[in-house]
Amino acid sequence: MVWMETIVCSGKKGSDARLRRMIKARLEYKRRQDGCIGAWIGRGAEDGTLLLVQSAFTSAQAWKRISSEIKETLDAQDGGIETLLLGPPLVGIFEIDETDFSILD
Repeated sequence: MVWMETIVCSGKKGSDARLRRMIKARLEYKRRQDGCIGAWIGRGAEDGTLLLVQSAFTSAQAWKRISSEIKETLDAQDGGIETLLLGPPLVGIFEIDETDFSILD
């Protein structure tokens, strides 16, 4: 099974650009880690402040390890993204059958 992390969030007024930069840094970090299949960000089609952030992992263990590393390294350095968010993000973790996920190849 592929583990898919999906986050929908918006930045506070005036912090959109910084929030996107910080998210992109976290996605790049994830991409370099063993166990991350891919990571990307999208903007809302009608509302550019709405962000969709997704990452795919080979296992639950890979997701947990990489998420912990981000908290210990990047969040410790820059304080994390929570203060830049308009409100609490919508976060979901989904299990996707590898055969269904392979259509993205």
